[in-house]
Amino acid sequence: MFAREPGERHREVAAIFSARVAGVEPGEWDVPSPVAEWSARDVVGHLVGWFPPFLENGSGVVLPRGASVADDPADAWRAQADGVQALLDDPATSGRMLHNRHVGDIPLPQAIDQFYTADVFMHTWDLATATGQNARLDLDFCAALLGGMEPMEEIIRSSGQYGPRVPVPAGSDAQTRLLGFIGRDPFWTPPA
Repeated sequence: MFAREPGERHREVAAIFSARVAGVEPGEWDVPSPVAEWSARDVVGHLVGWFPPFLENGSGVVLPRGASVADDPADAWRAQADGVQALLDDPATSGRMLHNRHVGDIPLPQAIDQFYTADVFMHTWDLATATGQNARLDLDFCAALLGGMEPMEEIIRSSGQYGPRVPVPAGSDAQTRLLGFIGRDPFWTPPA
């Protein structure tokens, strides 16, 4: 299982996502992903698109930007991952708060962990599956995320951030159950 401390967990999760980014061949960035109407490039675009304004609006923190996702998704991701890690490694961050009208006031490291690092973790499967890489996720963290999200299913579904739950076979492992919960077909394969 990943570390429990937000900075270390981000380091571990971001390193795996970074390895999947590095494994994308130049011609693969526009292949379809398991997220309807998204390409592999769009998976990275989502992560570098939603989080910086969320962070800036809630805490005043402005992350360094890399190249545009259209020009160089790997550089866009690298700049953001490095910026988030530097923020989490800064001792001053532990005393900062994120203010958000939907979730209230949350310590910044906890907010990054809960909203962003978890999102990177789940989208690792999307990018890996789209590009034919190792899409195996940490089963303990899958179970922990699923356990935290299931009691809030109605709120999660109403947010529009997750698709309808996809049924999975009885006795499925935690990864399969998590993917089905967030609206992914765990058995999705790229079109021929």
